[in-house]
Parts: sequence; C-alpha cells; structure tokens
Amino acid sequence: MVPVVYHPDYLTYCFGPEHPFSPVRLEMLWTLLEALGCAPTPIRPPEATRADVLRVHAEDYVARVEAASRGEYVPDAEAFGLDTPDVPVFPDMDRAARILVGGTLHGARLIADGRATTVLQLGGGFHHAHPARASGFCVYNDLSIAIRALTDAGLRVAYIDIDVHHGDGVQAIHYREDTVLTISLHETGQYLFPGTGFIDEIGEGRGQGFSLNVPLQPFTDDESYLEVFERVVPHALVMFRPDVLVVQCGADAHFQDPLADLLLSTRAYEQLFRRLKALADEHTGGRALFTLGGGYDFDATVRVWALLYLVLQDRPFPERLPLSWRIEWEQRLERPLSPTLHDTARPLTLTPERRRQIAQQNLHTARRLMDTLAYYWY
Repeated sequence: MVPVVYHPDYLTYCFGPEHPFSPVRLEMLWTLLEALGCAPTPIRPPEATRADVLRVHAEDYVARVEAASRGEYVPDAEAFGLDTPDVPVFPDMDRAARILVGGTLHGARLIADGRATTVLQLGGGFHHAHPARASGFCVYNDLSIAIRALTDAGLRVAYIDIDVHHGDGVQAIHYREDTVLTISLHETGQYLFPGTGFIDEIGEGRGQGFSLNVPLQPFTDDESYLEVFERVVPHALVMFRPDVLVVQCGADAHFQDPLADLLLSTRAYEQLFRRLKALADEHTGGRALFTLGGGYDFDATVRVWALLYLVLQDRPFPERLPLSWRIEWEQRLERPLSPTLHDTARPLTLTPERRRQIAQQNLHTARRLMDTLAYYWY
C-alpha cells in the first residue's frame, strides 16, 4: 500500500464559500473513498514549523501572513499578494497553510529517510506561491519546501506539474538550481493565468537547461496532450537522472473545469497517472511524492483524484459510484454528478481540421523546446 498523508484540518484552508479553491473537494474525495470501501488509514502529519517555511519564503512575507492571520491590519498586504480576490485573508490562515505544507513535507521526509518509496499527499500542490508573495490561491509553497528537504538530503528532484496553470512559483524558487528539474505542462500563458511558462524560460546560472515548459494551445485534447508528454517528459528524465519525482496532480485540465480551456478526459488522466508511476519505477526506483492541486469543477476533480488514488494503490475501478454518496452530494451541491468514475459527458467537439491544427502547434512547441535544451544537455 502506498502511504497516504492526510489531516482533517486540511479543510481549514478555506477562503470562503464562494471562492473556487474550496475544501469541499477534499471532503468529497475522502467520503467517496469511504463509500467505495477503500479509504486508507492516513498518516496525520505534524504542522510545518516557521523554520520549515523560511527555508523557501522570506521573513518579511511570513511575518505579514502571520499578522494578517491574527486579524491585524497589514497596510502593504497587497504588495505581498495578500488580501486580494485570489488570496483573501481568513482567520488563522498561517496555521491552515502550515498544516498542508506539513503534509507535503512529511511525505518528502518519509521518502528521504527511506521509510517509504511512493507517497500520496491528499492535499497541497500550492505551486503559485513565490518566496515573498502569495498568488493564485497559494499562501506557502508546500512543493518547494518539500523539494528543499529532498535536496538537503542529497537527492536530485524532478518536479512534474500537470496542473492546467503554469507552476510559476516552483519554477521561480528553483530557477538557478541544477539539482532540481522542473517540468510544467499547462495551457499557454498567452491566454491563461499566471501569464508565464513559455519555452524560453529555461533557467539561469547553474540552473540553465533545468526548467522545461510546455505551453499548450486552448482546446488541447487527450491525444495531443499525451503525445507531447511523451515527446518531453521521458527524455528529460533520462537526461537528468533524478533520485525522486515530485508530481503536482492538478485536475483542472479536465474539459469540465470552468477556469481553463484544455479538454482532457478522465481516460487521459488515468493514462497520465499510470505513466507517471511507470516513469518513477524506471528512473527513481519508484521514489515519488504525489500531491493534489487545482481543480474547480467538483464532479470532475473528485473523480480525477479518486483515479489517482486507485491507480497508485493498484486497486480496481468501481463500475459505478455509490448511489448513496451521489445522492448526498447532489443534494448538498444542488447539481447532478457523474454516475461513473470515468466521464459520461463528452468534451467540446472540434472539427477534425481544428484538432489537427492544435496538435501540430503543440508538437511544434515540444520540438522547439527539445531543440533549445539540446544545447545544454549534450
């Protein structure tokens, strides 16, 4: 069994009932695993300490998060990305963020200490947080804090981000490092937040050639996404020779997601999770830390993350989702839910010519990226 890190207090990371980054997603996921009869006995992690957070974040930023969390007026809060529509302040925000950071960090320490090989953190994935700035619903960057613990242990880390948004915070933090490879596949920043993640962002100094970005065209479908993934990720891992993978498994590239325009199905996610697991077996002896991330359609997000759990645990998929679970959540959400783990609805239908154009653009992007990086790799 793959160890699962989870704490009920993850649900305290809540920006309010109308905010898209809702803890309801985690509550739904956990109750679904219970209804399926496969809920794990989770490892309850300790909170990350202030010192843990300061391994990545600036002191003046952390002090402002703490002050805002106590209800104090912070006059320059917006300069630090706080008290904004994306990251509104809520009581005890600092502790809520540190609990989630603690989960990802604990997973990394289990791997670094040899107590686990693969770990699933049922939370986290806050890839937009910068050293001195909150951004994109992210206060502290749990991923980079965990990566720092792994590199402190002498491990080379390959970070793979399949969230629909560019993993800009993780990239920025490790941009000058040659012990961390960052790979982000995302909808192009030409159209989508955070407006970064282009192929010329390849790292600086010792880190040149160790930041890889695959900006994808809107309406990219399963076939094109998986083709580009295979063009880039396996070859990058061969080049880098990592000791461990850290994977951010955002579910917002799904076609039902309201905040982006990629068209992945749950079938594509299943293939991605199986491929990532195989790549870990091939390149790191199975050492991999998986986290959650974005995902703003409750129905799609919960099913994608349930797939992640079942794939990692080598468990069979149910033919249908439990009726009692669906009825309860349909009443709470006041909307219908898919009756099966895999999609029953269909994504937006494009003309064959438009699909071909998008696939060609994506393939061209992947080729340009690999051609650019060949200079640094060989």
